Amino acid sequence: MRALHVTAHLPLSGFTLAVEHTFALDGITALFGPSGAGKSLLLRVIAGHERAAAHVAFDGEVWQDGRRRVPPHRRGVGMVFQHARLFPHLSVRGNLRYADRRAPANGRITFDEVVRALDLGPLLDRRPQALSGGEAQRVALGRTLLTRPRLLLMDEPLAALDIRRKAEILPHIARLPGTFGVPVIYVTHALEEVTQLAERIVVLSHGTVRASGGTAEVLERLDLQAETGRFEAGALLTGRVAAHDATYRLTRVEVCGQAIEMPAADVPLGTEVRLRIRARDVALARAAPEAISIRNQLAGTVTAIQEEAATAFAEILVDIGGQRLRARVTRAAVADLGLAPGVEVCALVKSIAFDRRALGGASR
Repeated sequence: MRALHVTAHLPLSGFTLAVEHTFALDGITALFGPSGAGKSLLLRVIAGHERAAAHVAFDGEVWQDGRRRVPPHRRGVGMVFQHARLFPHLSVRGNLRYADRRAPANGRITFDEVVRALDLGPLLDRRPQALSGGEAQRVALGRTLLTRPRLLLMDEPLAALDIRRKAEILPHIARLPGTFGVPVIYVTHALEEVTQLAERIVVLSHGTVRASGGTAEVLERLDLQAETGRFEAGALLTGRVAAHDATYRLTRVEVCGQAIEMPAADVPLGTEVRLRIRARDVALARAAPEAISIRNQLAGTVTAIQEEAATAFAEILVDIGGQRLRARVTRAAVADLGLAPGVEVCALVKSIAFDRRALGGASR
């Protein structure tokens, strides 16, 4: 597994980036945090666009040591930004060929392979002005791939797209490491993108690394409320598609031997998928209720409770057989139900809480 080590201390007006971290580069790593956390600045350090003193080493090769640095064009780093930045006077084919002609001919990534992987064939003769936002981003990604990068940095590439366009392009991004052998560091402040794409996550807050590790493991942490946000906080479960119900348009996913039903998803039987369940969409009961519309009733055991003394709420972690759910309930509910670590509960999740467009693949 390749590694990227970064040590940077960049004092700016009212903000300091102070990072010492080693990125394990295998697949997609999400660099996550709120706006102003320093994510884009850290990418610029990695790419070589910041002249401040830092230490950057990729796979044992030193790119920067103090103020001595390898220039950006010699690092072999590709960058994809929020806006496509395509050449308006060139067709899609022309934009792609521009990068293809100027890149090292190592044979590792070919024009035809990029066009096929990103489904760019129907777009080749169109100009950028005639592309949708999602199409333009796919072309920008293809152009960057044709520079034959050793490392791909993506700086909030979907921030300007609506949820439908995001759903169209996310599967293409998810397949990049497996198809082209290029590791990705993906900057975002959107948890739905993290859970669909990333094997690992690095959480940045106020210019420092707040947490890092496997995506599911980090999202379970109850001490990261400020970074993940209370509204979007939740857990990531891995399961396997077990059945489709054509009559009621439902898909059943097995997780830890228990069934979760969601609106019908066009995913083959047996496929491993990742489900994001927000803490605010989980209710708890001491026993499985009867005659209730909530389809998903998961047996579990409380493993941790974090009460927020300044608010009405508490965060609860529930083990459902090897994976964990988060539930956000009131402190009064904790007291009334006698909830404590070790207490057995039934976790209730509405089927309509799942967005089938945000169904992440567990394997690449």
